[in-house]
Amino acid sequence: MRRVAAINHYLIADPKLCIGCNTCMASCSQEHQRHGLQSAPRLQVMRNRLDSAPVMCHQCEDAPCAQVCPVNAITHENNAIHLNENLCVSCKLCGIACPFGAITFSASTPVDIPRDCNTSKALPAPRAPRAISPFLDCVPGLRAVAVKCDLCSFSPDGPACMKTCPTQAIRFVTADVAQHANQQKRLNAMNVFPEVKP
Repeated sequence: MRRVAAINHYLIADPKLCIGCNTCMASCSQEHQRHGLQSAPRLQVMRNRLDSAPVMCHQCEDAPCAQVCPVNAITHENNAIHLNENLCVSCKLCGIACPFGAITFSASTPVDIPRDCNTSKALPAPRAPRAISPFLDCVPGLRAVAVKCDLCSFSPDGPACMKTCPTQAIRFVTADVAQHANQQKRLNAMNVFPEVKP
């Protein structure tokens, strides 16, 4: 008997409702910073000539990011893919493996290095080289860690981006919602092609 995997929860954005205001990015950043995590937003609003919509983690069932993480900092828990920033070693393999470009890197000063640690033996860090790519860039003295949407799992109120979107363009999808949408899609298809009934 084939085992059916549980469907992960995820967020979906409707480009027809998104106005590109970046409120989702700001609330995401603020909420994570408030909980002691990297302040970088876990989603990016992308725009073209006609539409805008946030791009975020799809919470993939097979999670290629988790498969390539050498330290198991990315795990499947509670119907979502979670990233433990404290375990991340900044190898950036997860960002390369993500098919949706939903993993970014955020740098901050390691907490255990005092600001006045420069001595004659430990000179100040050199200036950062010219930016090339988020996967190749590095800033001396800063530790970059991967950040991705965690569905604000620390908050009982759910994802901050969804709560603050002024047009309700972002929705939270559970297994029940996905299953209902699948059933509806099949019913619609049967109405379009009535001769192909099971």
